[in-house]
Amino acid sequence: MFSQGQITFGILFAIAFIIIIVIAYRKDLKLHKKYYKGSFWVLLAFIAFIGMIAAIKFFLG
Repeated sequence: MFSQGQITFGILFAIAFIIIIVIAYRKDLKLHKKYYKGSFWVLLAFIAFIGMIAAIKFFLG
């Protein structure tokens, strides 16, 4: 399905991409803490809302 070169490229690309993302996140961590202070609660509310929709569908569906 994939050649050996394609598999090697994919693995190396994924590793490089993850490393770059981690470096960029660490670089911006101070700004994230300042500007996105309450975003965890928004995420939690969104997950709870999706869970409620799934529960309603499960019980009524």
